[in-house]
Amino acid sequence: MNPDASQLWRGPRWALAILLACLGMVGPFSIDTYLPAFTGIAGSLQATPVQMQQTLSGYLLGFAVMNLFHGALSDSFGRRPLVLLGTAVFTLASMGCALSGSIAHLIFFRTLQGMSSGAGVVVSRAIIRDMFPPSEAQRVMSQVTIFFGVAPAVAPMVGGFLYVHSDWHSIFWFLVLVGTALWVANWRLLPETLHQELAQPFHVGNLLRGYAKLCSSRRFILLALASGVPFNGVFLYVLAAPVFVGQHLGLAPTQFFWFFCFNIGGIMAGAWVSGRLAGRIRPKTQIRHGFVVMVLMAVLNVILNLLLKPSPFWAFPVLFAFAFGWALMVPVVTLMALDQAPDRRGMASSLQSCIGSAANGLVAGLVVPLVMHSTLQLALASAGLMSIGLVSWLWIKRELP
Repeated sequence: MNPDASQLWRGPRWALAILLACLGMVGPFSIDTYLPAFTGIAGSLQATPVQMQQTLSGYLLGFAVMNLFHGALSDSFGRRPLVLLGTAVFTLASMGCALSGSIAHLIFFRTLQGMSSGAGVVVSRAIIRDMFPPSEAQRVMSQVTIFFGVAPAVAPMVGGFLYVHSDWHSIFWFLVLVGTALWVANWRLLPETLHQELAQPFHVGNLLRGYAKLCSSRRFILLALASGVPFNGVFLYVLAAPVFVGQHLGLAPTQFFWFFCFNIGGIMAGAWVSGRLAGRIRPKTQIRHGFVVMVLMAVLNVILNLLLKPSPFWAFPVLFAFAFGWALMVPVVTLMALDQAPDRRGMASSLQSCIGSAANGLVAGLVVPLVMHSTLQLALASAGLMSIGLVSWLWIKRELP
């Protein structure tokens, strides 16, 4: 924690949480906003479905790769410069998307969007730990998670409205406005939270040694797995939503909204409870509660899929409760992972985010195509992914203070 933290931000804690949450929301918001316009963009640019998929794959690839560097760079050059630079590049990349006249140009600028949007997600975590002691940091992290959960629900509605009432270009012009507003807000409000004594010299050898040290830390790797992998127990249902909701549950496209509301509602509710419990119960106890909820819901999900016909009336509440359990424990585990490298929290945040992104990519590319055609296989895969996080936590928890 920065010893001068009390002098850096004099406003209410929730105001800083909103500012950091907005930074973290840029990534998922810019993914989901343009999805309703996929068909329109393809027709306008004469693109094939495979080429359109590359606009998403390029974004995710750029996001994952740069996740390794945003935090490490912020350890050397400061949190504020990285946030401002990332936001500026994101804004220019959004402008490039809006002006794209070919699918190749759109893929390029979408990749640039992905590379820059990760700065907000990664650096905001390091800022939280710079500014607050453990219990306060947990409360702020929980508040950020609540606001963060709004983005996936709101983004498709905003994108659909803009596409219907204007055209697909307006979606990216809207992201230009979002990026500009964020840059101005952070330029005026965000202090530099990295203490000068903790700034790391920037050169390749030092960077590689830092990553080698973190990658060789069994505690850090297991905590990163415990926080990131269980999320895929819900995320695989999101990735399989067209098949799961449309075919297995028989809901119309206009009813997909309920599926996302339950998932996001679970995350927001769990994050809210997590913040309320901060400082009231032991962190390990709170993590145990989160995993107990996820285990019970994973087992119940498998049993119900064996005994009953798929139905949104029981499937959605189960997913809500599973998401609740994950959000209840993840702020605590995330902070524990960052505290494994107190002198390099930016790098730790980068590597933790990269591990989570890699898990998401593997689930999207390998797991979902194999299991999405069976609700039972989806339930078993969800339980298996949660189990990876559970085993990681059980393996390491006794070594933690």
